[in-house]
Amino acid sequence: MLDRFSLRSRIGILAALVAAMAVVLVSLAAFLTVRSNILATLDSNLFQRAVAAAQSELADPLQLSTIPPEVMGAGDIRIALLAANGSAQSAEGQLSAPPIEGPELDVARGLAASSVRTASIDRDPYRVVAVQAGPGRALVMGQRLDPTQQVLTRLAFALPLVGLVGVAVAGVAGIAVARAGLRPVQRLTSATERVAATGDLRPIPVDGADELARLTISFNEMLGTLAASQEQQRRLVADAGHELRTPLTSMRTNLELLAAADRPGAPTLPDSDRAEILTDVHAQVEELSTLVGDLVELARDDAPLTVHEPVELTDVVERALERVKRRAGDVRFDATLVPWTLMGDATALERAVLNLLDNAVKWSPAGGTVTVRMRPLDGWSVLLEVADEGPGIAEQDLPRVFDRFYRADRARTMPGSGLGLAIVRQVAVRHLGAVWAGRAAGGGALLALRLPGRSPGRVPPGGQ
Repeated sequence: MLDRFSLRSRIGILAALVAAMAVVLVSLAAFLTVRSNILATLDSNLFQRAVAAAQSELADPLQLSTIPPEVMGAGDIRIALLAANGSAQSAEGQLSAPPIEGPELDVARGLAASSVRTASIDRDPYRVVAVQAGPGRALVMGQRLDPTQQVLTRLAFALPLVGLVGVAVAGVAGIAVARAGLRPVQRLTSATERVAATGDLRPIPVDGADELARLTISFNEMLGTLAASQEQQRRLVADAGHELRTPLTSMRTNLELLAAADRPGAPTLPDSDRAEILTDVHAQVEELSTLVGDLVELARDDAPLTVHEPVELTDVVERALERVKRRAGDVRFDATLVPWTLMGDATALERAVLNLLDNAVKWSPAGGTVTVRMRPLDGWSVLLEVADEGPGIAEQDLPRVFDRFYRADRARTMPGSGLGLAIVRQVAVRHLGAVWAGRAAGGGALLALRLPGRSPGRVPPGGQ
């Protein structure tokens, strides 16, 4: 039923219900406590008055019969002398006698020192006390309870009224506290609705350091991650469009030349020029295919890949070396490999190693040597280094060579899309590894790929 109300209203209602329960319990406890104290005080006073009367001349039946009722408090007090045989004597006989029953007879007969009870006369409640007033006699004193019950009745009405006021105040206070406490939640709700409606990813102001503040901080981090992802997507699309435009424009020009040469009356295109244009078109198609493949690879999820396929990294590097040697021309390779096994994606790892080797070949001079070294860093990680004898990487370009579409100034005239090294970093991250760039001992570029794993025969952590 409460689901139909807002969270703020539910908190206010629950606060009012809790306050109502507390008020009921406190009111009941207060009423019982006050009632007990009033009756205890009444009994004490009545008992003291009865003892004092029993020790005074009122214990004499002759004296008691001569005292008018007005002396006893205008009828609020009734006194009688009760004999052990059950006969009682009071100032006006039965009219001024208190209620007398078994407990009072027990006191007159010496079976009890005193008695206290509540009785009634003509539906009028009395508090009756009996004390011994000599051998075989008891003085019985009764006091009307009407004034006391009136006080208790007023108290019984007053406490719930005060409680209702307290419940109302608690409900209003609960709503006010809920409104203040849920203000961050309202901001989160508004931000979520704003993001859904407009795509606006501005962060939400954070107040305080409580759970709601931490929730707001987490939400802002999510917004920041989403904004970074959107910016990355926009940049990828913009960079991809820029990189695709050049080969497409060149291909379009070549195709237009071929089409123009085939028109009736057009000058004949020499076979050598036609062959050169077709070779150009073929190279542009290859460039586009490579670029599209790189884009597809980079468009995959960047989260670390969980795989369970053992991969021999040495075999992966050897296959990549065989492939790159076919197109490396007179560039030589000096490879030093060590056995190494890891859990991962063999195809992706080979693509990453091939990109490192292709980059080294591209920058190596004619007759240069590409050095490939594998060496364990410790028992559970290996380092693959690829060094060339080219001009090297400028100091300001070192932190960015693995960024998507990043190309240094001297690389803008070289073939390539600027995606190869970005793919290397992505594969490394997926395999819980890392990449970095530096300078080789001979002045060329040094690209390093660190991967986890183990030497063959070494037992992994937790293995048998």
